[in-house]
Amino acid sequence: MSQYTFPNDFWWGSAASATQTEGAAAIDGKGKNIWDYWYEQEPNRFFQQVGPSEASRFYEAYQTDIALMKKLGHNSFRMSISWSRLMPNGTGEVNPAAVNFYHHVLDELINAGIEPFVNLYHFDMPLAMQQIGGWENRDVVEAFQAYARTCFQLFGPKVSKWFTQNEPIVPVEAGYLYDMHYPNVVDFKRAVQVGYHSALASAKAIQAYKEERQQGKIGIILNVTPSYPRSSHAADVKAAKIADLFFNRSFLDVSVKGEFPKELIQLLEKHDLLPVTQTEDRVIFSNYTIDLLGVNYYQPRRVKAKEYAAHPDAPIMPEHFFDAYDMPGRKMNPYRGWEIYEKGIYDILINLKDNYNNVECFISENGMGVENEQRFKDDSGIIQDDYRIDFYKDHLKWVHKALEEGANVKGYHVWTFMDNWSWMNAYKNRYGLVSVDLNNNAKRSIKKSGYWFKDVATNNGFFTEA
Repeated sequence: MSQYTFPNDFWWGSAASATQTEGAAAIDGKGKNIWDYWYEQEPNRFFQQVGPSEASRFYEAYQTDIALMKKLGHNSFRMSISWSRLMPNGTGEVNPAAVNFYHHVLDELINAGIEPFVNLYHFDMPLAMQQIGGWENRDVVEAFQAYARTCFQLFGPKVSKWFTQNEPIVPVEAGYLYDMHYPNVVDFKRAVQVGYHSALASAKAIQAYKEERQQGKIGIILNVTPSYPRSSHAADVKAAKIADLFFNRSFLDVSVKGEFPKELIQLLEKHDLLPVTQTEDRVIFSNYTIDLLGVNYYQPRRVKAKEYAAHPDAPIMPEHFFDAYDMPGRKMNPYRGWEIYEKGIYDILINLKDNYNNVECFISENGMGVENEQRFKDDSGIIQDDYRIDFYKDHLKWVHKALEEGANVKGYHVWTFMDNWSWMNAYKNRYGLVSVDLNNNAKRSIKKSGYWFKDVATNNGFFTEA
């Protein structure tokens, strides 16, 4: 029997986002965001043509949902504010119904003894902002800073943990490189500009936070995906370092250290990919770094040296520098198509300890999506998701090891509290501790993993047989 015990003040909870859970996409003065618009234009892109208006109804059910969180042992919960709900045009007038809603949510969490961790941006660009270029347009950076300042002024007394953005590399990849998210651009140089302005927006939000003299901490949520080379051969190692530069260090270095990696700048310059910048930006990045880092981890990235050179007339892409590597014998989540590699979470935390001044951090997302979970329901109606419990356990063992070795990790949030709408996949893969029955008025039912999580959070740890 092995025991894994965590500190008494460890943060146990879950994470969610506004667009994925709130629903109520077109009521109470909410403006459209890019997901509302894209679904109108191309519903066929979404699994079973289910759009964001059919998210999990947190907007109407937040009181009972938060009571369930308390029941499942949460002492913290990461939510996001919908920029387009609070400011329908992305700038200017504030929606009083949204102010009222978010105050009620925060009050409900606090009264339940659950600390709200509040994120400002989770992939949900207001349509009005996208129509002027989204993160390609520097005016949107200024609008985001104003939105952030408004949030701090409105809700700051109730929130001591703020986050500027969730996984900012994803809109870069999915929206501007690989045609997975709106606006469906495939252009490396424009992607770099989007990434640069997104990072600048984060720093400027931190600037507003400091200027508003908030009492708490502000950070960013990054999916720090370790890049592992196929072999120790120099070409494979170089390929992994380049992948790491693009997809990890691009946001990690500037958020924690206040500057972009020199190797990244040199690489982009060599291929005429540098973004448009202003001289004062360097001071903003340097002066306004994060207090707290959220780490999202689901899978590793495995790469190898290029097997074949790209066609000379093909547009340059990140894969110009490396190929993906499918490691033989890897453990997989067959539903999501992702590798399960638990040690990756340890490698991330030790990297932060050794190379990022042991920045205060927590696991802000970790979870397993599975299709058609109803087939695992027992006679009493509980989904027996032992596979999810094993997933959590096996990752928490590595978090515990990193903690014992001095990593400054303060908590563990699963993705997610309840099954939610997941962008283009809609409800294809379910991640929740709580099941949502869309065919029965979105009825909530606790899964076996939810009861297990309650025990872990209540006891600050767990036992295993081995």
